[in-house]
Amino acid sequence: MTDFFHAIQDLFVNVVFAPFDALRALELESWFTANAVSWLFILIGFVAMVYWMLQLKIFDANNEEDKSISAHSYL
Repeated sequence: MTDFFHAIQDLFVNVVFAPFDALRALELESWFTANAVSWLFILIGFVAMVYWMLQLKIFDANNEEDKSISAHSYL
């Protein structure tokens, strides 16, 4: 059973986290390259937010939302 857990350790240490080890080596050279993963996630989040806002605008322009006072039963 210990071989199974050692295999999982080997997979994550040597394969999955290898790109992060490469970025750690670049840390002293450039702040931007060291934080490339963070910049990527920020960019993905910004694109998702813009897409969501455009979709909300489309539904609002079509008057598909029920804006009456009694639209929800708890009101």
